[in-house]
Amino acid sequence: MTTPCEKRWAHPEVILVATDLLDLDRLMPFAVQQAVETASRLILLHVLPPTAGLGTDPAGLPQYDPSAAVELAARELHRWSGLARDKGIECHALVREGNTAQQIAASVRQFHVGRILLGTRSRSKVGKLLLGSVAEQVLRSVQLPVITVGPEAHLPVSASGGEKVVLHATTLREASRPSAVLACNVAAAQHARLVLLHVLPPLSEVEPLRFPGSMDSAALHELELLASDVRDQDTARVPIEARIVHGNPCIEILAASVELDADLIILGATHRSALQNLTRDHTIYRVLAHAPCPVLTLREVSAEECEELTVESAQHIF
Repeated sequence: MTTPCEKRWAHPEVILVATDLLDLDRLMPFAVQQAVETASRLILLHVLPPTAGLGTDPAGLPQYDPSAAVELAARELHRWSGLARDKGIECHALVREGNTAQQIAASVRQFHVGRILLGTRSRSKVGKLLLGSVAEQVLRSVQLPVITVGPEAHLPVSASGGEKVVLHATTLREASRPSAVLACNVAAAQHARLVLLHVLPPLSEVEPLRFPGSMDSAALHELELLASDVRDQDTARVPIEARIVHGNPCIEILAASVELDADLIILGATHRSALQNLTRDHTIYRVLAHAPCPVLTLREVSAEECEELTVESAQHIF
């Protein structure tokens, strides 16, 4: 049974597009696609850093006047929001000042956002691993789906009549069920095939135990149970394929996305402390940095957190 929280994630009323203005040409085609599929309205958000308005007066003394930066950002956002409205999509522009991640979180609460879309341009070795950026802060803090268009991502355009594919990599933990439900709903909205992927340890690590076959069978059975569980009346006809592979999770997820020419990768994210994020290998950040298509992540939430999200009633009327 789909919970109210899961329904909200699958059918957001508002999608927040967080942009640095330089990535709008990459983000907007997918934002428009999402808005059409979910009948959502878009909010384009650009956050100016506190230093954006710093300058000097004729005497060389420091002065603060952000009006020029705000005007420039607003003009660019309004241009893109106008293009979205030409396609019949309700779209509004918003410029704020301060810490970007904090302003995104504040906008999520204010406008009852159901999904976030953002880009990342991290290209350094450290950046590709940790995404030490706004994207990482948002992924670790918000409790709703976040779609990230990474530096190597492109927005697939399926040929007329061609099959779309949504790839969902799952750990098969009970807490990962919401992301599987979301994947099924997204596949239904996109009229796509859903591939459920579970990555087991490399064969070199399990062969000494002499039970890789039984491990594969058990995992495949769990995937098939999950496929049956996440379907409901609205998604009953979504074709679902279960796949079991052995290897490094990041490598196998990326390889599957290339093989399938996936339109979207969906991952569940575990909330970790800052220390854990620095000391553990995190598959999600690696996939975000190298994925050839957009990646949707959903942080695992407790039942109490989901109830809090469901009872939120703050709506903003433009």
